[in-house]
Amino acid sequence: MGERDEPEVIGRRVQRLRGQRGLTQRQLAEPTYTPAYISTLEAGRVRPSDAALRHIADRLGVAVEELATGRPARLVTDLRLRLTEAQRTLATGEADDAREQYAALLAEAEAHDLDEVRATALLGLGDCALETGDLIDARRHFEQAEQILAGEPLPARAPALRGRAVSHYLAGELRYAVYLLESTLDELNRGGLHDPEALLLLYTAIIGPYMDLGAHARAAQAAEFALALAPSVADPALVARMHRSVARTLLAEGRLAEADTSLAKAAELYRQQQIRTELANCHWMRGYVYAQGGRLEEAERELREALAMLTAKRASLYTSQVTVELADVLHRRGRSAEAAELLHGVLDDLTSERGAVHAAAAHRLLGIIAEDARETETAEEHYVRALSLLERAGAAGDLADLCRLLGDLLRRTGRVEAALDAYRTGLGHRTAPGTTTLGPAPAQPPL
Repeated sequence: MGERDEPEVIGRRVQRLRGQRGLTQRQLAEPTYTPAYISTLEAGRVRPSDAALRHIADRLGVAVEELATGRPARLVTDLRLRLTEAQRTLATGEADDAREQYAALLAEAEAHDLDEVRATALLGLGDCALETGDLIDARRHFEQAEQILAGEPLPARAPALRGRAVSHYLAGELRYAVYLLESTLDELNRGGLHDPEALLLLYTAIIGPYMDLGAHARAAQAAEFALALAPSVADPALVARMHRSVARTLLAEGRLAEADTSLAKAAELYRQQQIRTELANCHWMRGYVYAQGGRLEEAERELREALAMLTAKRASLYTSQVTVELADVLHRRGRSAEAAELLHGVLDDLTSERGAVHAAAAHRLLGIIAEDARETETAEEHYVRALSLLERAGAAGDLADLCRLLGDLLRRTGRVEAALDAYRTGLGHRTAPGTTTLGPAPAQPPL
């Protein structure tokens, strides 16, 4: 038999159960053992053998596991079934409902000292918090899961590390998110820990931060590795997430048709599993793909579909981010007043600590709209706010573009020296993106 409590704990449990059933020590012992043995066992002075535990459990009418550990029979199996149900609730229902389920599971796991269930419940709570935009809570849950799994092999800790990195990424801490993911990938690959699922999870997560940092070459390489790993992974949700992330790199390379195909594969997988938030994110990304290709009517339709799905799930942070994308499409369709109204509505939900890159995008677009309306001072104010947010996040690609917009505005208003400073800043961010701001790329997986 594997795990069991200390002899004195088992002894007290046997004595309590015997008393509840009205048995004497002789009745419990016969015919195999003596009353003296039962007395010694109940006093905690002997460690019962597996055979003795089976005999006593049978006489007391309980499962051997319950006698040895104090856990009700089938407890772990029941908790795992409920974990699966909580995961399904998060995927297809409400994050608030899933959070309640995970919290109850965590409490039971802690009461029975079940570390594996505790860690899984904490990961679930972290995912719930990511969905609702509670990034501080998300990070705390993922850190607690990491602490519980500290003695486990790195592949087992990968989901907690990935969750913590994503929480930093969504908070605008791009470099630290990349550091966490790259160092974990490097350790996995250099250590020969070729776990396809853990690697795919991490490569998929790192594409977004790479793209926002302007490290497009690294994003493309991560996408290639992810595509190569996908056939070795059985989890369809993980493969679908990979297709969605890879679409970003295909888009950056101008391969719109391939990006759309990749998103269609992801969307179909998510539909089959009824994973609503991820399906909404596919609509979001497809809207972005259509917008880049000039198909603005289709882009608006996809983004509105994503917005409706995310609003229904109360995924507030993602809802705000999609709203910014939709406002850009509306502006390009000549509906700037409607776009500005949307942007002002979401800025309260986006801060430097929560959605910094999209908060900057909202200010950038409001600046463009103000410039179109010849409101120069307002435009400059929005550009400067966006610049501050992007500098804090280290989003090199977006910074370069914003510096160009600000420089053009300053030049048109006669402030040539200030305009030159803005252009120089932008050029500095354009220089070898992804090489001056990041360390060496992580080791390659043994594909």
